[in-house]
Amino acid sequence: MSTEEKKQEAMELVSKAYQHHMRGEVDRAIELYSRSLEVLPTPEAFTYRGWARSFQKDFQAAIADCHRAIDLDPEYGNPYNDIGAYYLELGQLDDTIPWLHMALKAKRYESYCYPHYNLGRVYEALDRLDLALEHYRSAVRENPGYALAVKAVERIKDKLTLHAASR
Repeated sequence: MSTEEKKQEAMELVSKAYQHHMRGEVDRAIELYSRSLEVLPTPEAFTYRGWARSFQKDFQAAIADCHRAIDLDPEYGNPYNDIGAYYLELGQLDDTIPWLHMALKAKRYESYCYPHYNLGRVYEALDRLDLALEHYRSAVRENPGYALAVKAVERIKDKLTLHAASR
């Protein structure tokens, strides 16, 4: 099988895995992502398998998959954001920030709203509301339809208003 045929087969398996993933069939999705990786390792398959593993709360395996994705393509932004998000879920805020900044610098990434949103979450948890608002607003600029970010902007503005009124 040629490299191009392997790539096509691998990506078809990723697509099938994603469909199962979105239906909540996480075990089947992981199986198909893994089969894709057997055909041809791709950063997408490692990243998505890591994401599926995060649904099982296996954050260490998810982080390991993301590192393998980065090894294959350091310009692919998704795994950087995902590592940051997993550290955020683990409550390791200091570990989260550098990964999200790397996601923002990645050249091959279509969803910069996510690392901005996640940085907003980190800074909100650290009570750095000015930075949280800045990143939530950036998330909305990147994707005006991102409802979680829109709500976060309003929530932080309300907090800042209350904060100013209590002084």
